[in-house]
Order: sequence, then C-alpha cells, then structure tokens
Amino acid sequence: MKRCKKCGELKALAEFYRNRGARDGRRPECKACTNAMRLRRYRLNPEREIARVRAWQQANPQRVKAWAEKNRDKRLKKLREIHLRNKFSLTVEEYDAILEAQDGVCALCECPPTPGISLHVDHDHGTGAIRGLLCVRCNNALGLFREDPDLLKRAARYVTADAKHRSHRTSWERLARERTHALRGRAA
Repeated sequence: MKRCKKCGELKALAEFYRNRGARDGRRPECKACTNAMRLRRYRLNPEREIARVRAWQQANPQRVKAWAEKNRDKRLKKLREIHLRNKFSLTVEEYDAILEAQDGVCALCECPPTPGISLHVDHDHGTGAIRGLLCVRCNNALGLFREDPDLLKRAARYVTADAKHRSHRTSWERLARERTHALRGRAA
C-alpha cells in the first residue's frame, strides 16, 4: 500500500506507475493523478507534448518495436471492433453469429476463410442491409459486377455457354501452343 502524493488516498502499489529511481520502484502519484496531470499538460500545449513523445520514440526504437509486437493482437482486435461498429453498426458478437449461421464459410462459394483473414461483411450499398459474409474473391466479384443482377445472370449464361463449346476452345489452345513451340524451334 502507498499514499498518493497528489490526492492523498491510500492505494495498492499496482495503482502507481513504475519508476526505477524511486525507493519503492513506483512514482509518488497514483495512475489516476498522473494521467490527469498529463492530460492537463497536453491540453495546455499539445504540440510540445507530441514533440516530446516523438523524441522519446525516436530515441527508443527497440522499446517502441517491442511494445508494438507485444500489443499487436490486442490493437488489431480493437481496430476490427471499431471497423465493424462504425461501418456496419455490428458488434463482434453479431458478426460471429452471422458466421456461425453460415457454418463458418463464405455465403457464396462456401469456402472457409483464409487463416488470419476474416470474411468481409457484404451489404446492400443502397439500404445498408447486411446480406452475409463473403470471402475476398466473392466480395470483389460482386463489386466488379456492380451488384447488378442482370449482369450477373448474363455472366452465368456466358460461363455455361462457354462450357458447351469447350472442344472448339481446346482446338484453338492446341493451335496456339503448336504455333508457340514452332516459333521457339521445338516440336509440339
């Protein structure tokens, strides 16, 4: 236990920031008082405080890097929460519920997501209504087709019509391959 020099309250040592130069290894002010003091100092002269922090970061790149690596997962999780909330008004729990309802796969191609990469939230750009979760490829494909149902139907007709004429295509592929080999001076 330790008494704060600013507020005078008796608090646990964990409520004080570390200070190697102090006898007990802790600052004389509690964390709440220290943070309030830093906030006041920042509001009085933000440029000076920003410059002070930048100078410390440049003087201690290994410590900055170690902190970033240690807190990477926590920061990414927080950024994901902020993105879902701000862009789609979704919580992480709601996202997980949609993913579970889709059996953990893309709503279109039914492929599982790439490890470390979550599925994209697919939404109607006109109404903002969420339709489901898509992998990168399916999400990009819908975007490239401008989410136009008629264009998607024409693409489906094109792909199925192409399948009927595969024997033609293979003969063109064979001719192209033979021509390439002839130009290179090899036998096909």
